[in-house]
Amino acid sequence: MIKKDIPVYTIDKLSQSNQKDIQVSRFAPYLAVHKNLHLAHRHSFYHLILFIEGGGTHEIDFETFPVKPFQIYFMIPGQVHSWSFENFVDGYVVNFSEQFFQSFLSKPDYLEQFPFFNGIISESVIELPVDIQPQIQYYFEELIRESESGSPYTLDMVRSILIQLFISVSRLTYDEQRQRATNHNYKLLRNFQKLIEENYFNLRLPKDYAELLYISPNHLNSLCRDLIGLQAGDVIRNRIVLEAKRLLVNLDLTVAEIAYKLNFDDNSYFTKFFKKQAGLTPDEFRKEAVKQTQKKVWLK
Repeated sequence: MIKKDIPVYTIDKLSQSNQKDIQVSRFAPYLAVHKNLHLAHRHSFYHLILFIEGGGTHEIDFETFPVKPFQIYFMIPGQVHSWSFENFVDGYVVNFSEQFFQSFLSKPDYLEQFPFFNGIISESVIELPVDIQPQIQYYFEELIRESESGSPYTLDMVRSILIQLFISVSRLTYDEQRQRATNHNYKLLRNFQKLIEENYFNLRLPKDYAELLYISPNHLNSLCRDLIGLQAGDVIRNRIVLEAKRLLVNLDLTVAEIAYKLNFDDNSYFTKFFKKQAGLTPDEFRKEAVKQTQKKVWLK
């Protein structure tokens, strides 16, 4: 039987140690304990996976990726994901709360500087080059060793290893385009993305966000085109469609109720908007999502 609502997991629900802020594990035993995680679910925490062996597919916010050795995934709280593995799969998994680094770092938004923690899927799934694979795997082995050691300052050591890991991976994705962008422009883009996250239910037009950022709509459009190849309006609409998809896989909600939750005037306008952006009507998308879930349950 398919669950109607997407479950939301917390670290203490998944951790056998009742730890609320950090969990470090090899992936195979983690998966063996939590067999139902192959179905769509959300986390209330940051979620980091490095695959070392195995294959299959991994779906994050309705985008599907083939699972490959030395592929690393970064996920932020609230994203919907599921997987379908082929044969034995192993690697490492790290879960940590939003609060885990707050008392350790003086910059509360420190993690936001890393592009793989911005919620943009294309920047959050990274295939590690061969020359850096041993170094990244070493960090994960150190995380396992340290988390099991029970030594003084263990949590601070885990935090410091994670920061080294984040910086090492971030250097891989620090492309030429971002190097050409000024720090000011990149900061503006991140602020725009944060404002969308906070206001997409009510603010739908680029001019609304440009006003909050104290820049012109043309400047905002130019910024988005240069840094991510999208118009500012597309960035806003993509976030609304993503939330609609997340709500549509909750079968307890009708399409009309979802339209209302997303602040659309009527169901008809929501359906037209969704189909234009996603290529399917909300009902068609929901049926396809149910079909895929049934397939995963059957294969399991």
